[in-house]
Amino acid sequence: MMPEEQQKIPGPEQWFAACRTEDVVLNGGVCIKYGDEQIALFYFTRRNEWYATQNLCPHKKQMALSRGMLGTKNEEPKVACPFHKKTFSLVTGACLSGDECDIKTYPVKVEDGVVFIGVNI
Repeated sequence: MMPEEQQKIPGPEQWFAACRTEDVVLNGGVCIKYGDEQIALFYFTRRNEWYATQNLCPHKKQMALSRGMLGTKNEEPKVACPFHKKTFSLVTGACLSGDECDIKTYPVKVEDGVVFIGVNI
């Protein structure tokens, strides 16, 4: 397929400033409130990568993922729910524990020390 024929994947409709980079713990996460949503924002320090997911763990419906433990599974970055240890891909949101309970992910960018999260409105 020629580049001009490739279908473009739509990006977020809006970026919002979530926090400053120093507001997020190294190799950890924080909860960001955006409207009625709680978004878990993670800085995976040793990979120097930023990720954002829904904060709600779909397994037991608890707002807890921002307090989860970061790690990798076959080089894929993941977060483990601090209560039930269900693990989710930080890239795709897929449940890596064998269950059918994926989570929503959001694009993240950093500009001049400010972390932005992309949302569709």
